[in-house]
Amino acid sequence: MPSKRKKTSDVRRTIQRIVHPTDFSKTADRAFRKAVEFAKQNRAELLLVHVLLRALPPPSLWRGVYDRIDAQERRVAETRLSALLARARRAKVRARTLLLSGVTYDQIVQVAESMRAGLIVMGSHGRTGLSKLLLGSVAERVSGLAPCPVLIVGSRKGRKR
Repeated sequence: MPSKRKKTSDVRRTIQRIVHPTDFSKTADRAFRKAVEFAKQNRAELLLVHVLLRALPPPSLWRGVYDRIDAQERRVAETRLSALLARARRAKVRARTLLLSGVTYDQIVQVAESMRAGLIVMGSHGRTGLSKLLLGSVAERVSGLAPCPVLIVGSRKGRKR
């Protein structure tokens, strides 16, 4: 008589792709370590994502300066993503990088949808008060719009009361 229990390998394969958005902060690094752990456990591919923020187009007089700053930001982000990719591969995790530009939470949700992610693992800075009201929380917006579960890793700092 065949067993009714799922094979362990079937259970592990339920998450095939994990998206890890990063802003390269300490909190994002904690989330990266958690994402690598989940990727190893599930034998999942890890998508390392960074979204470059786009400001309003500058006046044409400043176009050359803006382009140089943009190119520099892109080079720095590519270097940092490459370093994360190397760390993931040293941990024996299949991984690749995506460098995008636009509205951060929107780009993260679009990647999760298009790549059919089973999980998003991201950090949150834990904004409160006025800064949260004005800036919002990328993690909060992603968790509200994502097509899959979102694990939000906070900073280690305790809140003062």
